[in-house]
Amino acid sequence: MKPSFVSTFSTILLVALSTSSAFSEEDKVVAGRSVVATELGIVAASQPLAARAGVQILERGGNAIDAAIAANATIGLMEPTGNGMGGDLFAIIYLAETNEVIGLNSSGWAPSGLTVEHLATQGIETMPQRGIHAVTVPGVVAGWDALVRRHGSLPLSEILAPAIHYAENGFPLSEVISRGWARSEKMLSSHPNSKKTYLPKGRPPKAGEIFKNPDLGASLRRVAAHGRDGYYKGKTADAILAISKETKGTMVARDLVEFEPEWVTPIETTYRGWSVYEIGPNTQGIAALMMLNLMERYPMGDYGLHSPEALHVMVEAKKLAYADMLHYVGDARFSPIPVPEMLDKAHAAERAKKIDASQAQCKVTPSEFSTVTDAEGGDTIYLTAIDRHGNIVSLIQSNYAGFGSGLVPPDAGFMLHNRGALFTMEPDQPNTLEPRKRPLHTIIPAFMSKDDIRIGFGIMGGWNQSQAHAQFVANIVDYGMNIQEALEAGRFTKGSFDGCDVKMEALIPESARKVLESRGHEIEVIPPRTGTFGFGQAVMSNGDGVHFGASEPRHDGAAIPEAPRVFEK
Repeated sequence: MKPSFVSTFSTILLVALSTSSAFSEEDKVVAGRSVVATELGIVAASQPLAARAGVQILERGGNAIDAAIAANATIGLMEPTGNGMGGDLFAIIYLAETNEVIGLNSSGWAPSGLTVEHLATQGIETMPQRGIHAVTVPGVVAGWDALVRRHGSLPLSEILAPAIHYAENGFPLSEVISRGWARSEKMLSSHPNSKKTYLPKGRPPKAGEIFKNPDLGASLRRVAAHGRDGYYKGKTADAILAISKETKGTMVARDLVEFEPEWVTPIETTYRGWSVYEIGPNTQGIAALMMLNLMERYPMGDYGLHSPEALHVMVEAKKLAYADMLHYVGDARFSPIPVPEMLDKAHAAERAKKIDASQAQCKVTPSEFSTVTDAEGGDTIYLTAIDRHGNIVSLIQSNYAGFGSGLVPPDAGFMLHNRGALFTMEPDQPNTLEPRKRPLHTIIPAFMSKDDIRIGFGIMGGWNQSQAHAQFVANIVDYGMNIQEALEAGRFTKGSFDGCDVKMEALIPESARKVLESRGHEIEVIPPRTGTFGFGQAVMSNGDGVHFGASEPRHDGAAIPEAPRVFEK
């Protein structure tokens, strides 16, 4: 007999509690949503129609890879505040049949003509945050093409059909996305192409208002017909090059044509018996694993959820992990990065000694990039999919900051990202701007497993991501939460790299915050359910054929299950 929903979660809870002796019912998060459970597939995304587009592909016989691409293409239309065809993509894929965890890095490189010297001749001394010089080659379409070629089961012509339908016929805008859209009105008004595409009535569309983007539909149709060549060659490529030429950029045709995504082995660590995976450099994912290695030195479960002791350790671990990440991480094709040393447990033991239990540290070393600005929320989407066979895709895709560069190629229907803004112009750094180099990336998908349990998860939001991932893992492992509770639990975030400032959600008890303030933490309390702490989704397989999905209430999203084929003749 198959296990019931309750008995299944009891089993999962016992697995988690085996590492924590102090768990009590008082520590439980009261979730505002229940976990979605089914024996079939689930797609979880920050826009329900986009999640449903992925589910449509599952119901058509597609697998988790096909479904994730369909959801991503659709959400690129529906949430252009955070992603689209002009951005980059990373994915972690779990293949159930072979029990493999593989990664895809589809982040684009700087144009071959974009150099520190070139910018200096124009009087530019620091990396531009918007405009053409912040644009790197968009990697998302090459990522879709690579995923389909290696692991998909349906052609792109079918996978992209839902996104094309919504682009040409329209959809009602959702609430959280509409608020983010309105905040970008000034930027969207600054160029006629972006104004035409994203301010069709001379203003941002409102929640519930129908939005269409036929130009994007045409761009998607070219990819549906020709794969990556429908983007990196032909009319779409010409449009990208046209906006670059208009704004005095350096991108040339071969920068687009020659770009290839990279299949990678995810980096991993263990945390109290769980394996946790991230995409390695050029992403910040290593910081999440370093945080966990530091946290593992302390009895987090004994301290208790949202206790001042646990929060102090996590905040201080964040500072130490991010200092190392910022000092060493860049494009591994250009400079060696000591990943094994950074993830070494002995290194973590020594590094953890720098955590003073009684006092917050306002500066840690190394920290050579203190001028990097905060990047919180609204700039990325994360989605995840599981199919009936237990394959999981953990996928993240981004424009970087809001709508990105502010530049829409003529008649293309999408914004170019501004990921190059994260380069530095300081010489001889791992992340110094160079031609064909990929910048340090904030966006990271994640995956974790123990015994027969497999969880694909992610929480977007700039530099928030690694610290949010570590908190999610602790919620599962140390505090026995299910995936919905782990997403909904109150979080902290620190977007800066020096100082004792930290933002805490009002869901964290005031009593804990007061103790932390007495230790020197400078806390800004943020109301519940804002974008400050990012937006996340998760899916899980329990090994018994039951699949679970979760989408947190800080966004418009949903975890939507596949329906059985009960009406087929």
